[in-house]
Amino acid sequence: MIRRLVRSVLIAPPMQSSATAAASSARHLSTAATAQPTQTGFSHPDKFLIYNEEEGYIKQSPFEPIELLNLTMDKYVWRDIKKYEKNVATVCILSGRQYTYAQLRDSSAAFATRLQTKFKLGLGDTLAVCLPNLPEYPIAVLGAIEAGLPVTTVNPIYTADEIGRQLQLSNAKFVVGTSLGYGVIRDACKLAQKNLPIAVIRLQPDEELPAGAIDFFELINPQAADYSQLKHYDVDPDSMAFLPFSSGTTGLPKAVQLSHNNLVVNSEQLEIGFKLRASGRQEVVPGILPFFHIYGLNIVMLSKLAIGGKLVTMPQFRPEDLIKSLHEYKGTFLNIVPPIALFMINYPKLTQEMVPDLKYAVIGAAPISEADIERFLKKFPNTKLLQGYGMTETSPLTLMVPTNNTRYGSAGAPTSNTEAKIVPIDGTSQKGLGPNMTGELCIRGPQVMKGYLNNDEANAEIFYPNGWLRTGDVGHYDDDGYFFITDRIKELIKVKGFQVPPAELEGILREHPKILEAAVIPRPDEFAGELPRAIVVLREGMTATEEEIYDYVAERVAEYKKLDGGIVFAQTIPKNPTGKIMRKDLKAQYAS
Repeated sequence: MIRRLVRSVLIAPPMQSSATAAASSARHLSTAATAQPTQTGFSHPDKFLIYNEEEGYIKQSPFEPIELLNLTMDKYVWRDIKKYEKNVATVCILSGRQYTYAQLRDSSAAFATRLQTKFKLGLGDTLAVCLPNLPEYPIAVLGAIEAGLPVTTVNPIYTADEIGRQLQLSNAKFVVGTSLGYGVIRDACKLAQKNLPIAVIRLQPDEELPAGAIDFFELINPQAADYSQLKHYDVDPDSMAFLPFSSGTTGLPKAVQLSHNNLVVNSEQLEIGFKLRASGRQEVVPGILPFFHIYGLNIVMLSKLAIGGKLVTMPQFRPEDLIKSLHEYKGTFLNIVPPIALFMINYPKLTQEMVPDLKYAVIGAAPISEADIERFLKKFPNTKLLQGYGMTETSPLTLMVPTNNTRYGSAGAPTSNTEAKIVPIDGTSQKGLGPNMTGELCIRGPQVMKGYLNNDEANAEIFYPNGWLRTGDVGHYDDDGYFFITDRIKELIKVKGFQVPPAELEGILREHPKILEAAVIPRPDEFAGELPRAIVVLREGMTATEEEIYDYVAERVAEYKKLDGGIVFAQTIPKNPTGKIMRKDLKAQYAS
């Protein structure tokens, strides 16, 4: 899908009389004017508000534009490796197992070679990575990319049903997992009716290789790897590199096609905001956010490897590991979600003295209150806590704040080469609204996905004309050009930053022989943000307990999708004339 990226000459008509605005000419985004952010706002914020008759008000990026590099992701990550090839690239917080950049590069190439020669995988075949955060994760990903294989990233705590669905939708041809998860992956392959090779990482040195599994360490061993057999495809950087899954604005998980250019651009947009390449030090980045999620994959892992950072990988969240990564490993740059920020605020053992090198903490995936940000900054005065906004469909970053920001409640302004507009929620118009007017946030830029794989209906729903992506989030921007996200149109439930689509849980509930109808809504939770709560209508003459329903769902979903918000038995599920569940009414009655 080719995006038409246009911008218009700025005019400044009164906000109440947009009809008097003159139409403007089109230019490519990369020619956007630039300005340096100020302490409380961007300099000359009106300079980045444009108007045209077709699309209304559009906010452009106040950040300097980036160069569109047109590189595949593997070439982007390795392009400066000679500068730091002896530096440690990844290290496991638990085992201490580590790889220098030279070792990481050689192991990735070895894996790419064997994928092509031993398993006869070729250009466009999809490889599934079902791993926790391990130092080998980049090897699996970058090796596959170098071999010409797009990668679909799978949550390793998924059930066999969930993994099987993703393997089927992505048409995966090879799976990388752990020995611990091998049984579930094997069952998932059976459910997907796929006989796939499964390479596993043994987490303990004395661990036996499961019967039927392939030793991942043998595949990445540079010794005896014949690199001359590695076929280097002329891969189009606009072709798909990654296939993460997202629920979009509504419904079941969808396969998001992200190109090499999408992710490279987004990494460069992030770099414009922080200037880490010029810091003169190796950034030490605790890898606490899951790499299977786009936030962890690109913002934490790929973008930091591209600047020579050190990733301290953590397969799960444990307080002592986070402290160790910040204190002993001297973490400098931390990406987190609100529950981790709250933990850091409230955990007495974690003090400013324990994190002397932490310069930045960046928060995303869900909102955090201004009061909590102020509490964080009071406890860690030497660390800058910044918010950003994005989604899987945008690789993910779209809004970010300048590093000297004091507008704590804001998600920032459009990042480099990116435009944003606020349109009416009711869909009566797709024209952008002026400052301080509430509506749905729409994004346009080179980081926007190619589209959902094999899902024309979902693509038609999420895209407006001229390349505008609907986020499903409600917000506004102020007179200084800062955006504020205030609500969600989409029905996703956010549990500790993870997306839980109600439709998925409702489908499982309706399969229960005693349940006639079901609806799932979010219940506010201080720690998790939200928890799924089920409203259930039983079939006539049937009885069931909350525990029975809870366990039925728990056996079929990942931990964070369980009905920890509770189960309510009701007589009816309110629906509108078209049969759509009236979630607003359910939330008013049952969410508290």
